[in-house]
Amino acid sequence: MRHAHRTAGALACALAAWAALSGCSESASRSADGATPGGRSGAGVTAPGPSRPPGSAAPTAAPTASPTPLVSMPPVDEARMPRSPAQARALLGRVIADSSLIGPGVVPATPYESDPSAAPYLDGKCVWQTGPLPADVLATRTRYFHVPAREGRGRIQINATVTVHHSREESGWEVARAMEEVMRCPDQQLRGDQRLKGLLGTTLYYGEYTNNWTEDAFNEYGEYYGTEEGGPHLYYWYQGQYGPLVMAVSAKGAQGVTKEELSPLLTQGMAWMMQRAKNELGKAG
Repeated sequence: MRHAHRTAGALACALAAWAALSGCSESASRSADGATPGGRSGAGVTAPGPSRPPGSAAPTAAPTASPTPLVSMPPVDEARMPRSPAQARALLGRVIADSSLIGPGVVPATPYESDPSAAPYLDGKCVWQTGPLPADVLATRTRYFHVPAREGRGRIQINATVTVHHSREESGWEVARAMEEVMRCPDQQLRGDQRLKGLLGTTLYYGEYTNNWTEDAFNEYGEYYGTEEGGPHLYYWYQGQYGPLVMAVSAKGAQGVTKEELSPLLTQGMAWMMQRAKNELGKAG
């Protein structure tokens, strides 16, 4: 467990350094609530694709970014990959983050988990819809969290998603779809009156710049609006790939929420899920 904490900490440092390069810097995007937007989404135009549900934690000390964090990338052990939906669902349960892994002050929201028989997709009008699981997805799950509002700061909404594919090729296509969606739909309609605007995205393959923690990293960021929350507020979406798994964490800010509050929650949640995935599927030694 002590080794897992050190490794996850190194992953968080790598993520923080990547975020600074890919959109969390003050010069990378427009300002909202006096801070910088940052984050993402996922899926095909005519048919549902394996992407994250549209959506969404308490202030913690931001991890110190290291220019050369020591993060291992073990090769995937093909013998440990899930072969059936039941095996994939069991793997999801061991990988997906709970509130304690994201940060202090983070609590489960209601509902807490997504429908396991459904997957989100972005339609041709840039509106998020829900449909059956696509053929290339064995299982997917999203957990919903939030940091309750307090005096001077609104409620922070957080989502953590894990999707299990049959192969690395299929998970790679999910990341590619995420990139395509941002270019196709910089403004997106979420459920109800929630909207994302001015989305931008950046990607780094393994070995590029600070990315030594995932095979393919994608970051989406922009502005979030809602009737109750108003806007613009910060929006971030981080995605990483390991073997047949794609993991993502998103956060939607509110009045008084700063980039410095959101970034540690995103990086810590992603780091722990990535480390869990490597523990489950990586070759020993």
